[in-house]
Amino acid sequence: MNIGQVAKASGVTAKMIRHYESIGLLPPARRTEAGYRLYGCQDIRVLQFIHRSRALGFSLDQVADLLALWQDKGRASADVRRLARTHIDELDRKIAELESMKRTLETLAASCHGDQRSDCPILDDLAAPCH
Repeated sequence: MNIGQVAKASGVTAKMIRHYESIGLLPPARRTEAGYRLYGCQDIRVLQFIHRSRALGFSLDQVADLLALWQDKGRASADVRRLARTHIDELDRKIAELESMKRTLETLAASCHGDQRSDCPILDDLAAPCH
């Protein structure tokens, strides 16, 4: 299959396929005599794995670790679980940060009159004086 066909089958753009190949997440594709990349079913599976991992918010480094675990049939599932739990903890931290940002913005938006006046507590807060 060519890169366009694999992109369609995997849900990963051709640009990202080339990127994943360049950083080593995807093994280098076989090439035709004309230099076109050729892919097989296993490449699609790897790309779908990467795509799903990224959709769950795993970093590229974490995806590389997950791929290595997936491809290691002698791995312990505890290693996979540990990586997932670490990611869950990171997501919890990010969620708490986002909730804090949301509360701050809600407070600022509620204090803004939203009329024709030029004074704006939102802008005043963003432009806090330097100390």
